[in-house]
Amino acid sequence: MSKRLLRSGLIVSTMTMISRVMGLVRDVVIANLLGAGGAADAFFLANKIPNFLRRLFAEGAFSQAFVPVIAEYEASGDRDKTREFIAYASGTLGLLVSIVTLIGIVASPVIMALFAAGWFTDWLNQGPDGSKYEMASFLLKITFPYLWFITFVALAGSVLNTIGKFAVSSFTPVFLNIAMIMAAIFLSPVLDRPEVGLAIGVFLGGLTQFLFQIPFLYREGMLVRPRWGWSHPGVVKVRTLMIPALFGVSVSQINLLFDTFIASFLGDSAVSWLYYSDRLLEFPLGLFGIAIATVILPALSKKHVEQTQEQFSATLDWGVRMVMLLGIPAMAGMVLLAKPMLMVLFMRGEFTAADVQAASLSLMAYASGLLSFMLVKVLAPGYYARQDTKTPVKIGIIAMVANMGFNIIFAYLYGYIGLAIATALSALLNASLLYRGLHRGGIYRIKRATVLFIVRLLVAVTCMVAMVMWLNIDFDAWVASSLAKRALDLTLLIVAGAATYAVALGLTGLRPRHLKAGS
Repeated sequence: MSKRLLRSGLIVSTMTMISRVMGLVRDVVIANLLGAGGAADAFFLANKIPNFLRRLFAEGAFSQAFVPVIAEYEASGDRDKTREFIAYASGTLGLLVSIVTLIGIVASPVIMALFAAGWFTDWLNQGPDGSKYEMASFLLKITFPYLWFITFVALAGSVLNTIGKFAVSSFTPVFLNIAMIMAAIFLSPVLDRPEVGLAIGVFLGGLTQFLFQIPFLYREGMLVRPRWGWSHPGVVKVRTLMIPALFGVSVSQINLLFDTFIASFLGDSAVSWLYYSDRLLEFPLGLFGIAIATVILPALSKKHVEQTQEQFSATLDWGVRMVMLLGIPAMAGMVLLAKPMLMVLFMRGEFTAADVQAASLSLMAYASGLLSFMLVKVLAPGYYARQDTKTPVKIGIIAMVANMGFNIIFAYLYGYIGLAIATALSALLNASLLYRGLHRGGIYRIKRATVLFIVRLLVAVTCMVAMVMWLNIDFDAWVASSLAKRALDLTLLIVAGAATYAVALGLTGLRPRHLKAGS
């Protein structure tokens, strides 16, 4: 089982890495095109709202509720029953999302007024940010249909993941990045407002992702005609699990949107600085945290169906160790190299050195919570695989209320940087409470071997940090360097840090057998 998990995890991580690299290329193109001004603020918010709802209707709550149920159908061995369940689930979800999508397109000015109250207030009072509200409302009409496409993409991906076909769904996001890059290069330059071209790229990216997965579903015999089935037993179970999970699994996204809401009052570029920081954070989070969570949810669901508690706990423990192994050095590296990474990736065109300074502060604050974000992704499936969505909801409510309090306190003290600090603290609280619940329920407890594993990681990371700090140069030297030299220096720092970490792990006694489930 552990070999299968490692192999699946490697496949997902590889496909996700391709997607994330393309995502970084996309953001480099966007930064060069729009920089961090008002046009960028308007586009980022218009893009963020359908992506937030995507987590609710698609990749987040729906997947967490859908996968355990389809795993039960697959375990029964009756493929016809599984196909029938997929038909009713897709038809029911599809109609609901179609209604939401139409409402979103028509009511985009109202939605934007809710999420960007600062801009809306300026628009009412004819202030300087009023134009951002008008443009963001228009862009939202173009980007909102992305929600419809990506909902079916997530459903198809969940089906393919459940039958062990992880590569397709992990590679699919590449097409969104390609569409946006093509739009930025070929469409935006011929338009008066380049951000409109990017919004069209989002729409085309969603359409392409949707079409890409259809042949794979057909080949696996899982392409079915959607049917309405609100009262179908499987659909009833999914919506029973999904309704509370709508909130619980999306706490981090709600927190980020709440950050955006407050940032709309904090002046020009605050939304953009937070966006670029969050995008860099999403690279290791998607590459490691989400990839591992994607692999273990079907495995945990099967273990729960088979009632093998010891293997369930071992699988969850493997997930925790993997995110620790990769998340701790990634967190330290992003804090240490925030400015060089932003400079190499974004400092050109409209994105200036001042933007690098500002965005690096929010990136360091976000990065301090990277491990917590990853642990939430891995620990939450420990509940969802057992079809327990109520406990994560309770924990999510606590974390979200705490985040609102943190936002008020730290935004007052540190402005937009305080918003990132608050998000990191709420993620830490969320992960801690998730673990406490699993521990108290006797579902999962960190073993002594895992504690020793973490100690080894901390020793190795300390060596890595010392090496990177010794080799790093000051900010003025980075600014004075050419782009090629910056890229070379950053690559050398990353390679030196990774090599030091790997060697130090070996010296502390870590061996490949420690990476297996149940070791």
